[in-house]
Amino acid sequence: MMTTPNQRDISDATEQTVLITGASAGIGKETARKLLEEGYVVYAAARRVERMQDLEELGAFALQMDVTKEEEVITGVERINAERGGTDILVNNAGFGLYGAMEDLPLDDARYQFEVNLFSLARLTQLVLPSMRARRAGKIVNISSIGGKIYLPLGSWYHATKHALEGWSDCLRFELKQFGIDVIVIEPGLIRTEFGDVTLGSLQARSEDSAYADLVQRMTASMENLGVDGLGSPPSVIANTILKALRAKRPKARYAAGQYATSLLFLRWLLSDRMFDRVIRRMSP
Repeated sequence: MMTTPNQRDISDATEQTVLITGASAGIGKETARKLLEEGYVVYAAARRVERMQDLEELGAFALQMDVTKEEEVITGVERINAERGGTDILVNNAGFGLYGAMEDLPLDDARYQFEVNLFSLARLTQLVLPSMRARRAGKIVNISSIGGKIYLPLGSWYHATKHALEGWSDCLRFELKQFGIDVIVIEPGLIRTEFGDVTLGSLQARSEDSAYADLVQRMTASMENLGVDGLGSPPSVIANTILKALRAKRPKARYAAGQYATSLLFLRWLLSDRMFDRVIRRMSP
């Protein structure tokens, strides 16, 4: 029996349409690859569309999308609506880490950090929700971080966005439950991606010669083994966690995974603020 896009059997993974942002590298790319292997229809969105040719060869549909550009976001969602009748699963993965002493960072940079890590994903979520509500089914997967529960010095604006994303997701979960739509937060620990390299460059560029130079030097030393080829779990750990959440009939509100994720979250729950500050200080040589 033939079906139209709006009549798809979304209980079948081969019929479910997934939109993944930030899919040109790291967690986003690995998640796209994993879901393609499992039979999902994947639209992979990123600014660097040329870096998703390997995903296209696996069957993904590549979308040119800077999540901060309204016209590109709308164009991408409209294409999925036309071709698939809507998005069944949205994975809000696009984001970056802005590091540097709070005093040293221009507020325009801080606003852009919020634009990418919070407001852009909120806008994209607004655009995909009508088709989900019409079907009374769907999943919104927000890639947060253990940085949404803990903190590190020199990361005030990055951690502010992730703490905000946690609270935003909690409210959204309540709002969408009545429509059969799940909101799932993924909290990665230390993962081998470009995040570490980008963060370190940001930190050095903004605060290396400032009044906070000593703290920057200590943080730089503790972060020098991060990045694609450094310490941490592979991105596949998070991709597998996302798949686990998508397969669950009653997914949890949060899934923490990756190196140090559960241990640091446990310490944050167990220790007072003052004691946890001591733990963070000891992490810097």
